[in-house]
This record gives sequence, structure tokens and C-alpha cells, in this order.
Amino acid sequence: MRNTLERSGIILLLLLGTVSKINAQEANQAHKDSLNSIVTKYYELNLEVFQVNSKVEDIDNLFRLFTADFTYIHPKYGGTYSREDLYNGYKRNQQNGGYNGTIADIKIVNKIIGLNAVVIEKKFVEKKGNEIKEGNAEMTLFEFKNGKISRIFEYW
Repeated sequence: MRNTLERSGIILLLLLGTVSKINAQEANQAHKDSLNSIVTKYYELNLEVFQVNSKVEDIDNLFRLFTADFTYIHPKYGGTYSREDLYNGYKRNQQNGGYNGTIADIKIVNKIIGLNAVVIEKKFVEKKGNEIKEGNAEMTLFEFKNGKISRIFEYW
């Protein structure tokens, strides 16, 4: 009988520990709103950088959203980039006229916000001649540390 009570007590403690761990890791609404705000700002700042008249300061503003150890992963376009690699690529594109204002908007189609991660389905809205066209849907995963973007993984 004593063994049965001890086992029951141990099982109960394990279950309570599991439940409290699950509750402690749930993302509350304020946390989700914070992550959503950072992702929204990321796309707003990217849109500014993509315009003809963008400046290095616009790139600097964007990169303030990233952690020091930030990584950008895009397997289709070269793999993994450090924060410095990506920053230099942005500057190079800007200097070479790669940001020519053809991207008119970035439309968020769907968003899932979790614990320190956000998945986005987006479409680039582009100016093509006198027309505005939405591009294909693309998926992006954002991961966060201490209120900043620590990793972006592009799945397109």
C-alpha cells in the first residue's frame, strides 16, 4: 500500500511539474503583440530600403531590429548569412541601384505567432510598367531573442 501511495505521489508531482512547465511557456497576448509589432516594423523598414531614394540610415534602422548574432537563411539564394554579410549585401544592392522602387508593398496574407517565433505568408506587390501585381505567396519564419529578431529563415 505504501509503494502504491508513493508511486501515486510521484506521478502526481511529475504531472503537476509538466503542467506548470507547459503554462510557463505559453505565449501571452502581450508577448504575441510584441512579436507582431517587430515583424510589422521589419516589413515597413524593408519597404523603405527598397525605394529609389533610400539611404544607408534606412538600412541601419532595419538592422537595429536584429540581435548581434542574427542569421539570415535563404537556401534558394545562397544559404546562410551572418548579420554582417546581410548588412553588406543590403549596402551593395543599394549602391548598385538594386533598390529601384519596383516593390510597392509587402502584403501579409497570413501570420502565426508562437513562443518567440512568427511564421508569415506574404506577397511582394510590384510595379510592372503601369501595373501593380502581387507576386507569389512566400513563407518566412522569424525567431526572436530578448525582443529582437535572431534568425530569419526564408522558405521560398
